[in-house]
Amino acid sequence: MRMLTWLLTNTLAVAAAAWLVEGIYITGPRQWPAELEEKWLTVLAVGVILGLVSMFVKPIVQVLSIPFIVVTLGLFLWVINAGMLMLTAWLADLFDLGFHVDDFFWAALLGALVITVVNWVVDGVLMND
Repeated sequence: MRMLTWLLTNTLAVAAAAWLVEGIYITGPRQWPAELEEKWLTVLAVGVILGLVSMFVKPIVQVLSIPFIVVTLGLFLWVINAGMLMLTAWLADLFDLGFHVDDFFWAALLGALVITVVNWVVDGVLMND
């Protein structure tokens, strides 16, 4: 059950970031029924990649960045999340999924913020059962 929750949370977070942040997008149609039919599998795959990156790469980067995290009072975690989003976009490009993040500074930082907030909200709703 936890695995399904994890997959749903990451998928919804990626979809929200692609919908809300200019500079994060999934190639394909932009009209409602065709967009959903063509992009749902891509969003699901990107959610899995983001989850795996967050599970395996992010903890190592966080441990190596402890001094920066302490000095910035935790704000460097936001930069790490943006980096994980950029890594996810790079890996998605390797698999030719069509998920793109245009630039590190604004698109990735705002996307990381959206993904974090959506993860908090969805986890809070699903864990209150």
